[in-house]
Amino acid sequence: MKLELSLHASKLKNVAGAFKGTSDPFAVVTQIATTKGAKPKVLGKTEVMKNTLNPQWVKIFEIDHELGSPVKLAVSIYDEVRKSDNKFMGSAVFDIDELLGARGNTKAKQLKTKGTLFATVRKAKGSGLLRIKMRGIKLKNVEGWVGKSDPFFELSRKTDTAGGLTWDNVFRSETVKNNLNPDWQPATIELSKLCGGDLDAPIKISVFDYESKGGHVTMGSFETTVNGLIQGSQTKHEFPLTQKGKNVGSILVVQASVSGVSQDISEPMSKTAIVEQPNTGDYNFVDYVSGGCELNVMIAIDFTGSNGDPRIPGTLHYLHREEPMVRNDYEKAIASIVSILSKYDSDQMYPVVGFGAKYGGVVRHCFQCGPDAEVRGVEGVLEAYHKTFSSGLIMSGPTVFTEVIETAAIRAKQSALKASERKAQAYTILLILTDGAVSDPSATAEAIRRVDDAPLSIVIVGVGNADFSSMQFLDDNHRAGQRDLVQFVEFHKHSHNSVELTSETLKEVPNQVVGHFKSRSIAPLPAVKAIDDEIMVEPEEEEIDLALDIKDDKIVITGGGDCWVDGFNASR
Repeated sequence: MKLELSLHASKLKNVAGAFKGTSDPFAVVTQIATTKGAKPKVLGKTEVMKNTLNPQWVKIFEIDHELGSPVKLAVSIYDEVRKSDNKFMGSAVFDIDELLGARGNTKAKQLKTKGTLFATVRKAKGSGLLRIKMRGIKLKNVEGWVGKSDPFFELSRKTDTAGGLTWDNVFRSETVKNNLNPDWQPATIELSKLCGGDLDAPIKISVFDYESKGGHVTMGSFETTVNGLIQGSQTKHEFPLTQKGKNVGSILVVQASVSGVSQDISEPMSKTAIVEQPNTGDYNFVDYVSGGCELNVMIAIDFTGSNGDPRIPGTLHYLHREEPMVRNDYEKAIASIVSILSKYDSDQMYPVVGFGAKYGGVVRHCFQCGPDAEVRGVEGVLEAYHKTFSSGLIMSGPTVFTEVIETAAIRAKQSALKASERKAQAYTILLILTDGAVSDPSATAEAIRRVDDAPLSIVIVGVGNADFSSMQFLDDNHRAGQRDLVQFVEFHKHSHNSVELTSETLKEVPNQVVGHFKSRSIAPLPAVKAIDDEIMVEPEEEEIDLALDIKDDKIVITGGGDCWVDGFNASR
């Protein structure tokens, strides 16, 4: 999944020094190494915001992300000091899964030094580049009687959110000093950031008078499209610049062209016949979670006798009570997988069930683990698992999934219905942990086909060294016209690396989520817009071990930048 990251901050500490004015902050984004052998990578830096402790950076960073493969970004803020070393203003680390699962895809963190840093992610759309050169003509002077304005321009995209339509800045030009007929340098902007690849999407061009103390003064604006800019450059059209309904000059697009897109725009769109096509919705997983779709999780654990006596060391359910830092493979799988999915569930309350054990002499194929119908977070799931061994069960058999699958489907439909009643969306993931193949693969496959209409994915993790070859049948067995809702993974193949396990286990979930909703013509809800005052600011963290050498646009990592993710020990 291609994502875009944007940043802003508020109430930063002024580190400029006595009698030296206000800091000029910029931010450097570094992707932290989360697995052994990986290296941290600098993704880039924002522009410098002059004389402000509340920077709204325009620079957007592109991130590649797949569910199950953790991405952590360190954002380091500096005050630009010319002819000397930049001054550190604070840093914070953001987890991409946590950002995607947060309201408005936005999180805020208190900086140890002072101030708050905000990070937002959204889906990156489209491809290609816009190359543009513009010139201002007879702009109105807003500097007063003393001098002339110092114009720069910004390009903004229109974003449709649950709170309404808003303009988000994506590009800022250089400033031309003392000139009401500014001739700006050519600029190159990624179309994915400017218009989501839609050349007819509305964009806004705003001109400001630069003020060294911040608080730049608006000189006027106009709305158009990328195709409008291209057509204007071909016809030498001057775009009227307006401010409060009055003409305050004009903008001439000297040159505008796009590259790297499949559409041929050599002719103006007004001369092209357009045939309307039905909108099938170019949606992906990010669209649904951005609209607030919750991912619920249900955990099902195998308590059949083939797991061995849990009191004997070396058996699959053996609990290392004397060594609390050691976990068995069931605990490792639960901790690593649930810890990622929990970032997409606001209440983090999960039902935990077991199968394959006897109570009162009767084999149960779906029973509650622990005293509570739902438990909170990874810690609660593990506690419910542990308490099951003191509930009077007798580990038995056979290995039957059908009742668990049917129960999960019912819960998934109920959750989706409750969500729709409050104008929300919900999807459920059933995590089954088992030590062996199902006793009746055909019956299991039929049960899976029966729940195809439920908002449900089934993830099966095989624990131990049994022959799981027949389990692949469930993964591959879906009829034409039916979506694939099962993923089977053997734990021992990834037992050395939690990231490998979660990546392999969860990689199909995003497409399964989208496939379910699309098959029912259910579009994602409008993206939730987060307002700074409504975002809960997370407490300050220790500064990350990351040393950067910054010289102009060259940034070198000189130390640190490692934060290995050990999902097997999550929630310690």
